[in-house]
Amino acid sequence: MVAQGSASRASPPSFMEEIIAATPGGDPHLELCVQCGTCGGSCPSGPDMEHTPRQLFAMIEAGMKDEVLRSNSPWYCVSCYYCMVRCPQDIHITDIMYTLKRSAIKEGLYHESTAADAPDFSETFIDFVENYGRSFELGLATRYHLKHHPLGAMKMAGLGLGMLRRGRMDITPNKIKNIDQLKAILAKAKELGNESASNGGAT
Repeated sequence: MVAQGSASRASPPSFMEEIIAATPGGDPHLELCVQCGTCGGSCPSGPDMEHTPRQLFAMIEAGMKDEVLRSNSPWYCVSCYYCMVRCPQDIHITDIMYTLKRSAIKEGLYHESTAADAPDFSETFIDFVENYGRSFELGLATRYHLKHHPLGAMKMAGLGLGMLRRGRMDITPNKIKNIDQLKAILAKAKELGNESASNGGAT
């Protein structure tokens, strides 16, 4: 005879538990948010965000997964960490924003965000950094605008020519010295990130 409750399954993790487990670097203290609004008041991109960080955290606690992952707010985070410096609860706000970006991509919900082209811009930027050690503004702007805003690329042409004439922008990308060392560091960072994600997702 099967003991009562032995066949019952553990309930799936809440959305908040998923985000906490998926955020590298240990406990991000997300559950400690007191809704003071310091983060939103400190954010230079706050006016462009559909939801302030504190609003996102309340939505995460409420289990509003789809609404959170459709929000443009994580994509407007510029990683200045000012919100984290000022947070009275030591919440890892910027790290959580990166987790939300990854989750939005994984779930495919970033397509429904008003910042739907942000992941492609980010991937293009990272591609240049990984291959050359620095951003290549002309290539980044050209690839992004031609793919997402071709008419905007024509409007930007005058500005680009002016920057080229003044030596403020390179025509071809330039590699930094010791690029192999940087690639090794980035490869190790990816390896550690994958290990952290795997450990966080383990049951």
